[in-house]
Amino acid sequence: MAAPISAEGKTPYVFLGRSGLKVSNIALGSTTFGESQFGRPGQMSEDLSHEILNRYTEWGGNFLDTADVYGHGGAERIIGKWLERQPRDKFVVATKCRFSLGAGQSVNSMGLSRRNITASIEGSLQRLHTDFVDLYQTHLFDDATPIEETLRTLDDLVRVGKIRYIGVSNVTGWQLQKLVGVTKRLGLNPIISLQQQYSLASRTSELEVFQVCKSSGIGVLPWSALKGGFLTGKIKRDVKPTEGRIAWATETDFSTVESSKPWQTFDSQAFDVVDTLEAISKT
Repeated sequence: MAAPISAEGKTPYVFLGRSGLKVSNIALGSTTFGESQFGRPGQMSEDLSHEILNRYTEWGGNFLDTADVYGHGGAERIIGKWLERQPRDKFVVATKCRFSLGAGQSVNSMGLSRRNITASIEGSLQRLHTDFVDLYQTHLFDDATPIEETLRTLDDLVRVGKIRYIGVSNVTGWQLQKLVGVTKRLGLNPIISLQQQYSLASRTSELEVFQVCKSSGIGVLPWSALKGGFLTGKIKRDVKPTEGRIAWATETDFSTVESSKPWQTFDSQAFDVVDTLEAISKT
């Protein structure tokens, strides 16, 4: 049994962006809950996922992040089974939409059109066993759908009570600025958060998109703070990994926006960061 957590050791809470929504300063992600849609190793069973959720709440965490595409809905189902046994008002539940949930879907079952967003939120609500989502995020920019269509649809979902707040994920600086500008021009509910890959090995967001966040009062939710395990120190410069997600990505030549990319694609500068961290840890 894990040791109890003292009151002093529990998480503080912060406002998310320029909103009145309070969240624990560390969210619990769920891309490893259930089976991976990519066949990636290191996934967790439903029971283990529920154990982690229990421990997270003991620590004081209240911010659960998922996406409809994780395990083609599997992660949402795991959280939903756990959530229906909890007091709903104690938790901030965030999910995302944008991608198709697998083979056999229609041509309109992806993207950020009004049709797909409205269908996606209904599916997420059903899997999560809840009648509203606190934070609904676009998973990736969609340059095929008019921004006005996407933002008006999200605003409508706020107005009818299916979602409480709007967020975006994985965008560039110009994309976020355009989203903010259109939102203001149309007088819609604001974007309060950006979920973006950010770590000591992935800092390009500092150059532009985080500046938009700062000027617009948008909170930042970093994902992959350890770069898929790269920043743990287990991955060595001259030793090809034989286990874990980076080893799997190396063997399969897996390459997406995910952080667990092939070992051979990490450059010398990335390994210099790891060397510096190891030196600091020994001082």
